[in-house]
Amino acid sequence: MTKYFFLLLLSFSAFTQSTKKPVIEGKQGMVVSTHPAASEIGLAILKKGGNAIDAAVAVNFALAVCHPSAGNIGGGGFLVYRDKEGNVKALDYREKAPAAASRDMYLDTEGKIIPGKSMTGIFSVGVPGTVAGMQEMHDKLGRLPWAVLLQPAVELARVGLVLTEKEARGLNRLRAEFIKENPGKNYLLSEEGKEWKVGDLLIQSDLANTLELILKKKAKGFYTGQTADFIVKEMNGQHGLITKQDLKNYQAVWRTPIKSKYKNYQIIGMPPPSSGGVALAQLLQMVAPYSLHKWGPTSDSTIQVMVEAERRVYADRSNWLGDPDFVKVPVNELIDSAYSASRMASMNFTQATKSADIQAGAFPGYESPETTHYSIVDKEGNAVSITTTLNNSYGSKVFVGGAGFLLNDEMDDFSAKAGAPNLYGLIGSKANEIQPNKRMLSSMTPTIVEEDGQLKMVVGTPGGSTIITSVFQVVLNTLEMGMNMQQAVEYPRFHHQWMPEKITAEPKRFSEEQQIRLQEKGYTFAPVSAIGLVEGILVLPNGNLQGGADSRGDDTVSAY
Repeated sequence: MTKYFFLLLLSFSAFTQSTKKPVIEGKQGMVVSTHPAASEIGLAILKKGGNAIDAAVAVNFALAVCHPSAGNIGGGGFLVYRDKEGNVKALDYREKAPAAASRDMYLDTEGKIIPGKSMTGIFSVGVPGTVAGMQEMHDKLGRLPWAVLLQPAVELARVGLVLTEKEARGLNRLRAEFIKENPGKNYLLSEEGKEWKVGDLLIQSDLANTLELILKKKAKGFYTGQTADFIVKEMNGQHGLITKQDLKNYQAVWRTPIKSKYKNYQIIGMPPPSSGGVALAQLLQMVAPYSLHKWGPTSDSTIQVMVEAERRVYADRSNWLGDPDFVKVPVNELIDSAYSASRMASMNFTQATKSADIQAGAFPGYESPETTHYSIVDKEGNAVSITTTLNNSYGSKVFVGGAGFLLNDEMDDFSAKAGAPNLYGLIGSKANEIQPNKRMLSSMTPTIVEEDGQLKMVVGTPGGSTIITSVFQVVLNTLEMGMNMQQAVEYPRFHHQWMPEKITAEPKRFSEEQQIRLQEKGYTFAPVSAIGLVEGILVLPNGNLQGGADSRGDDTVSAY
């Protein structure tokens, strides 16, 4: 046995270890979401003859019931879609700033950021886009009747959801904040003085009524009429900004997906106001010249290349990306392979690059201007990658009285002040400053991968600023490192985002010896318990679908 082959076996040894969740395959259809109830509802729609879009709509409304920390009707999201013929589309139903929003609304009289104002409470809320997005994708691409897709969520809310351990723990953790932000309301609260337990039944009657209105009237059942009245009453009662006109004016927008090449793969991603498609294209182009497959996922060289690429991409993100309806975003320039190569020219294996020495690239003619994911493939080969969010876990913590759902805190994704970090430590510029009716920048990275013109992978994740790097790593785990889909999503992850100057890493991602070696080169580390909740589908050479459901949560693969 040659020395090289022996080292290769060592580097690939991690891939053969058993996974915490089983490797599941299907032949006719697959749904991977963050909750077993939602995945089963989506699969049932596929079995009824629904397509991937139909299943996506059903899953989304089910998640609004069974995953209140991020599944939502009070937030927004992005769709990346590929049909069986290879045609691709992207739908933007991201939240928008209210018409009364202003650039300095989170600053005090001295120009300093008011702590927490953009993160929690009524002033953190953007105009929701989810319901408009669901109707728009169904009108254009759906097959089954709308009411068939909504009915399971209505029943789940009315009859009751059996809580998983993770959902019970999350509700208990936020109890004090729910009480603080919602005086006189008892949504998602157990009996006085008691904590939720696994197996408890959560009944959400007001939410069931709201979903039934949407079932009967589609988006009009949310943006006008009783639900809109409830939203505006909540706003007026707490001096919030969203008006009936803001709700009435909201529209989802079809955009052109970002396509980029990585070796013999085509990567299809979401364009701005998501930063995910641009950033993922840049990351893959920056690492493409390096021998990651030969080095393996545990080598110092692989880690350094990935970290240095992430450092440079997040510097670009902070400066250039925003809502393309308001600012000129140099997408083509950012994803140009020659530009990516130039950005990595200063990479040095003997010494970490200092983030302070990395600035955003310059382009002539331009001026610097808790989330959940699900992946679906139907029996015809239509593929859906959707990431949807309230932003922070349970959003603004504000419930709409009488309607039973949480509102988002997406206004924090704007730059409250140029150069100041948001909730996730991301730094923004003038390109992402607050303006009336503007969409805030996002890290969501719903992604579809093709190989030689055929569907290869559908993937995405929640995780705030770590979304981009989590998708990046899972894509490399499969395409470069040979992992199956379940191994790829379970493999320990790390993250770097330019500022602050540190690598956050899950337990067991780096050995103590490796951390010492990298620290001697100037890298710094910060431990975190978990990064992301990736949902992936891999198309195998025989045409079967292989699911990956993240063991960090309740994520579940349903297939047939």
